[in-house]
Amino acid sequence: MNEEKKIAGIYIRVSTEDQVRDGFSLPEQEKRLRAMCEYKNYEVYKVYKDAGISAKTGNHRPAFEELLEDIKNKKCNTIVVLKLDRLTRSVYDMEHIIKFLDENDAYLD
Repeated sequence: MNEEKKIAGIYIRVSTEDQVRDGFSLPEQEKRLRAMCEYKNYEVYKVYKDAGISAKTGNHRPAFEELLEDIKNKKCNTIVVLKLDRLTRSVYDMEHIIKFLDENDAYLD
């Protein structure tokens, strides 16, 4: 098992008001994910927020792009997300994200 210290980039996103009403508001996601990081003894590097942006293929998500760049630059090594659909809604995109993480010795939690 890899004992490397996990340095987390917390990624939070909402695209609709319905998600906010259903308990997926940005502050609620951040609160839950910070608690999880504390429980797992992850260091939180930064919280990346994309508000009002869908995770459909082709949509530009500035905070997500910044997170990927920070992983490339070794500022963090773990993406922490509440649900996979916060990260992407596309199997195609998920394959690329997994490949990117593997190439950069990073993790998804």
